[in-house]
Amino acid sequence: MPALASFDQSNSVSAPAFSARKARIHELAERLAPERDRWIARNRFFYEEDLRYLRFLVPAGARVLDLGCGTGKLLAALEPSFGVGIDFSNAMIELAREHWPELTFVVGDVEDPGLYRQLNTTFDVILMPDTIGSIDDCQATLSLLHGVCHRDSRVIVSYYSRLWEPLLAIARKVHLQMPTVRQNVLSSDDIANLLELADFEVVKKEWRQLLPRRLFGLGRLVNSYLAPLPVIRRLCLRNYVVARPFGAPLNPLPSTTVVIPCRNERGNIEAAVTRMPRFCEDLEIIFVEGHSSDDTLGEALRVQAAHPEHDIKVMTQDGKGKGDAVRKGFANARGDILMILDADLTVPPESLPKFYGAIASGKAEFVNGSRLVYPMEEDAMRILNYLANQTFSKLFTWLLNQRFTDTLCGTKVISRKHYKRLEENRRYFGEFDPFGDFDLIFGAAKMNLKVVEVPIRYASRTYGETQISRFKHGWLLLRMVVFAFRKLKALA
Repeated sequence: MPALASFDQSNSVSAPAFSARKARIHELAERLAPERDRWIARNRFFYEEDLRYLRFLVPAGARVLDLGCGTGKLLAALEPSFGVGIDFSNAMIELAREHWPELTFVVGDVEDPGLYRQLNTTFDVILMPDTIGSIDDCQATLSLLHGVCHRDSRVIVSYYSRLWEPLLAIARKVHLQMPTVRQNVLSSDDIANLLELADFEVVKKEWRQLLPRRLFGLGRLVNSYLAPLPVIRRLCLRNYVVARPFGAPLNPLPSTTVVIPCRNERGNIEAAVTRMPRFCEDLEIIFVEGHSSDDTLGEALRVQAAHPEHDIKVMTQDGKGKGDAVRKGFANARGDILMILDADLTVPPESLPKFYGAIASGKAEFVNGSRLVYPMEEDAMRILNYLANQTFSKLFTWLLNQRFTDTLCGTKVISRKHYKRLEENRRYFGEFDPFGDFDLIFGAAKMNLKVVEVPIRYASRTYGETQISRFKHGWLLLRMVVFAFRKLKALA
């Protein structure tokens, strides 16, 4: 724990320094500390469901700061590589240290600026599990979190829905819920607003637990398959808001690799190079050829030799499908930013600077193209495909908790650093996507990356034929909707 070596873990807070309400909260926490784990056991299913979703949000092995950690049970269950818990209750922290000696627990007030200066380190995830309800100045406290954030940190605020307050009041009266002092009245929208005022950008909002009791297995079924549905989810007990520090420009400007999967695209290979702007100082182009019948490989090698002013690499994919080609290209890329450009050039190479600008500026961590904003060239997309894309865009926006209007646009951009993390966590989804689009989209959603869409003018092909039929396209989207619901909503 070298980062906390100078932190005095024996210091304690002084209740008289608190407001009257906060002093009452502190006194209650001290008194109830020995009973805390018994209350958790009494409401075991609620806490299991809460942990199930937090494990979805927080990867094992992350550096985690838990503000308002209580007896440390949640922090330990998240299996951090480096975990620090903060609580203003001496009694709670003593129990946490006793139960979880491998973690670091500190007595401190999360509203104290000096606390964050003494921590003197940054974390991948900063948790506030219900703590925001006890804070006197939420905006000021959230602003302090920048001192323990790095560029990729995520702040996760979990809280209860005020719609449930009458039922929770009854539960406290009949001793089904631990006693509490009056809490702040905050909806998920209020929390999102406070985060934005504190210079954090909201990435995701979610609502979970329509039925916080097990009820012979019915609770898990309701929470997995009914609670996530539109409208109904707003009735759930538990709210989660995920945010990141507002993006800052990447400095120095990153290098880029453009991966171009190509199968039977001989007539488009040279244009892909000559039409591509030099939008960054260090640009690599990788053609990944897919066992073509029109000598696409030979043309790619010819273009490579004819344009020595470009850093062009040519390789043949080992398997089949665009997804396999993209993975091979990304595995061999040297750029800081990884881009996909379909070799049919229906997404014009001239639009790539906009994608680069979105990620280099810090505004995005994953950039997706959208073909459904500007008018298309005639015959660029058949009417059934267009209508299907419009319908599925709404479904995927709900499933992914971020705006997606065109999941099958071939141009997608992610940093190599984030792609490496996506690769490490790919086991959650498995090998499910032959096209590669959803492997990246679902991975970005699971990692809570900030997604931005760049509208492009979708062009008609000038060479070759489309390699996706409307029926194959539609069936893929239906499969992905079901798959996304299971993995991202039901967590099955």
